[in-house]
Amino acid sequence: MIYLDYNATTPVDPEVFEAMRPFLAAKFGNPSSGHALGREAAAALSTARYSLARLIGAQAEEVLFTGGGTEASNLAIKGLAWARPTGSGHLVTTAVEHPATTEPIRFLQQRGFTCTIVGVDSTGLVDPDDVRRALRKDTFLISAMHAQNEVGTIEPIEELGRIAREAGVCFHVDAAQSVGKIPVNVQAMNADLVSIAGHKMYAPKGIGALYIRQGVALEPLIHGASQEGGRRGGTENVSMAVGLGKAAELAAVHLTDPCICDLRDHFWAGLSGMLGERVALNGHPTLRLPGTLHVSFIGIVGGEVLAKLGEIHASTGAACHAGDAKPSAVLMAMGLSRDRAIGAVRFSIGRPTTRAEIDRTLELLRLKMC
Repeated sequence: MIYLDYNATTPVDPEVFEAMRPFLAAKFGNPSSGHALGREAAAALSTARYSLARLIGAQAEEVLFTGGGTEASNLAIKGLAWARPTGSGHLVTTAVEHPATTEPIRFLQQRGFTCTIVGVDSTGLVDPDDVRRALRKDTFLISAMHAQNEVGTIEPIEELGRIAREAGVCFHVDAAQSVGKIPVNVQAMNADLVSIAGHKMYAPKGIGALYIRQGVALEPLIHGASQEGGRRGGTENVSMAVGLGKAAELAAVHLTDPCICDLRDHFWAGLSGMLGERVALNGHPTLRLPGTLHVSFIGIVGGEVLAKLGEIHASTGAACHAGDAKPSAVLMAMGLSRDRAIGAVRFSIGRPTTRAEIDRTLELLRLKMC
């Protein structure tokens, strides 16, 4: 097996697993308990919160642990809307967002809120001026992803943040695909809310976080006791949070490593040199995630390409809807033709990927496609 689907999920790093292990066994205390086991668990939570905050340029008290990136985005969007005294208002988002953003917005629209969806160009980039023009007097939120999960295009987040700040509008960033892969600084982004997913950065599935700038009021999704500063009821998942904190520490070390980007470029050079006009690059040619290579094989369905490759584990789109036979909505929003969209395959590279694996993938493509 050669795994090239790191945008879908990453394996748990061995160091992350070892950091978690004690809190699944002997160190099982409830962090709200006042005895030694509870204090030990509470201290571990604090350390993990600090590690994640340091990675994104935040204060530890601004980091709230969640059950994943989807919960984080739901809390950001619905929690902000429900905290509004009017019970209504206008949101702005883009045409290439993840369902973790689009579905909460659709839920709010069914309850009287309104939304403007801003289009993108052929590379998946949103024009900040289009976002500025979409603002209204009742706009209370701009929500945009940092890096597009399918094609890897990195959006002009800092400029969008400036627009939001100047307009007095809250700014939510879905950074599930970017945190741990490229530098993320919530201050530089002018972000008020940032969603983070652990399983995209070598932590387990089922853990994430939401950065909440001090002073931003959210109505909780989960009501209960006073955990997480009263913002998310329920006993904290200490072992998972410890894993995410350790993953953040490791990510800080690897952020400047050029290896993944070099492997991606080596892969594309070999693939384009082999197939020429029979393959096309999707997404922005330079403003994209280091490990994402999203291509369309011309004249063949992407699923058929993967079936031919056998041992290569990649995807035809985002894992949350990769089984859908319809062309990707993201690719259609970018203006790609239907034929090019259904020929799409996303190869995504991670820290464990080797040059030998990329060369083997190219060899298989040559044998099956040429």
